[in-house]
Amino acid sequence: MTELVTFGETMLRLSPPRHERLETAATLEVHPGGAESNAAVAASRLGTAATWLSKLPDSPLGRRVTSGLRRHGLEVDVVWSDAGRQGTYYLELAGDPRGIDVVYDRADAAVTTATADELSTEPIRDAELFLTSGITPALSSTLERTVGELLTIAREAGVETAFDVNYRRKLWSPKTARETLEGYFPLIDVLVTPLRDARAVLDERGDASEIATELTDEWNFETVVVTCGADGAVACRDGSLVDRPAFETETIAPIGTGDAFVGGFLSSRLDGADLGAALEYGAAVAALKRTIPGDVAVVEPEAVDRIVAGDHSTISR
Repeated sequence: MTELVTFGETMLRLSPPRHERLETAATLEVHPGGAESNAAVAASRLGTAATWLSKLPDSPLGRRVTSGLRRHGLEVDVVWSDAGRQGTYYLELAGDPRGIDVVYDRADAAVTTATADELSTEPIRDAELFLTSGITPALSSTLERTVGELLTIAREAGVETAFDVNYRRKLWSPKTARETLEGYFPLIDVLVTPLRDARAVLDERGDASEIATELTDEWNFETVVVTCGADGAVACRDGSLVDRPAFETETIAPIGTGDAFVGGFLSSRLDGADLGAALEYGAAVAALKRTIPGDVAVVEPEAVDRIVAGDHSTISR
């Protein structure tokens, strides 16, 4: 039985090698990447039976997405479409002062027309946990409805629901995002939000602990996790607060770090870990992801366990 099911868009990421500029690059590296599939890949590689649901164009580019995800052991269940295109994004990755620049090319992607009626919802009903994120409803009014319907399907089937706020300012305004997400909140058991999103989108004030407590009390979430980047993460459950620090890491590829944390955290919780241990496990997966090119956390349980245990040796032989 599938333990974790996720739903959302996965794009193809095209990026110049060796920190080159897009306008001068002769070649582009290709990686599949999307918040929900990134989290599902991390969980799958850690031993969780995971399935990613979506809609893709029936094209070589759509098949490139599925082949790139299946290689990590992830179950892929997609609707193949003759209409719509494969969303892409272009990434320039560099150090300061250039930083990171993302250019989206995802308009009219096939996934923007995905409805609950055409998706395979049986995996959701049979799962232990269903995850989606705030990126998906920002893509179209159709997906805004679909996300709500899938959360309802999961809730009515007695399946635990998780939601990552994952705000993207290039997709919608904080006001529109807040209005939409608050409509989903009564259907969500586990809320994950970066501290910056809790402040900018959910209009919360105070530190991470205060925000986690306030959101839990206001919306009756089972668990709220507030991630704080290099300062770790805080979670509130049953009125109790738990926090764990981040692990030191050399940042080679930061894209997908938050998704890796979510995948590791949920995988650990599904494996029966307590809240503190799950935060620590998620932080270890996130630390490893920052050293790995591409969007997904290509990790193994043994590597994560080594980080959690404090073994930070840099040579394995």
